[in-house]
Amino acid sequence: MKRVLLVGAGEVGAKHLTALGGAPGLVVVGVADPDPHIELPSDIPLFASWRAALGAVTPDLVVVASPPGTALAAARDAAQAGAIGLVEKPGTTDPAALMPRPDDGRIFVAFQPHFAPGLDVLLVERPVVVKAEVLLAVRRDPGYFRGWRRTYAAAGGVLHQQAIHGLALALRLLPGDIEAVEAEVVHRRGLVETEDHVTATITLSGGATVHVNARVDHPGPPVHELVLHLADGRRLEVRGRNLEAGLGEPAAAPTHEKLRHAMYAAVLDAADRRPTHPCLFSLTALRRPLEVIDRVYRDAHVVRAAHTAAA
Repeated sequence: MKRVLLVGAGEVGAKHLTALGGAPGLVVVGVADPDPHIELPSDIPLFASWRAALGAVTPDLVVVASPPGTALAAARDAAQAGAIGLVEKPGTTDPAALMPRPDDGRIFVAFQPHFAPGLDVLLVERPVVVKAEVLLAVRRDPGYFRGWRRTYAAAGGVLHQQAIHGLALALRLLPGDIEAVEAEVVHRRGLVETEDHVTATITLSGGATVHVNARVDHPGPPVHELVLHLADGRRLEVRGRNLEAGLGEPAAAPTHEKLRHAMYAAVLDAADRRPTHPCLFSLTALRRPLEVIDRVYRDAHVVRAAHTAAA
């Protein structure tokens, strides 16, 4: 059995704790959080800091589900201690923080929707994509943006926290440098520093484009999808509430718990020097999506509409 330390006992940590409890070959030996927001099983020790936990339980795998302000430091400490680190997105909002360090090869970013059906083959075959469309439409009310989510510096914006799964997948399939960005960011409801809606067209060298339409004030059913337009005229749709159907039918989509199980297994394979799963997302590879997101926000036209009581 591989020993797992969970860093972060909030909303995301609770999802990992449930998934880890049902994952074959894994046992949770500790949780690190100075202020846990979930009730922990009585047989799992709670530590006030990840550094204390690393020394006490010597884990094989450290799953980091803490906010971006601390996630990268926790993962790097875990890697330095000899464990494999698995970081919940986005890990950090600062691309400059991802300048390579000696142990960064032991850290992966937790993009579980990238393990959806068919995406492993897609990432191996790498079809020529000429245009990608990222659609995100969810409802996040003002109460959601509290605590660490209140400031851009601590949490980033809609692209960091909500649309990064689809955007990062598109960028994995589209090489090239950023040549131009046209973007608009709309603040309508006064969600502290977070926008309601962001649209962007990103042109890459070679002429390929990424179109983003991401909003958190959507009144209908939530959706996060990616449409890929191929050079041969075909169109591929990565569908689901959060891409979880992959290239398959939404009705047959695996649960997020099953996707996390696949992700844990892939990371442990990498730790044991078995062939790297194509859906694994390395810490180093995260830098490019964050640089693109940074550029979108930097170049965007910002609209601040009057707040409405109905919102």
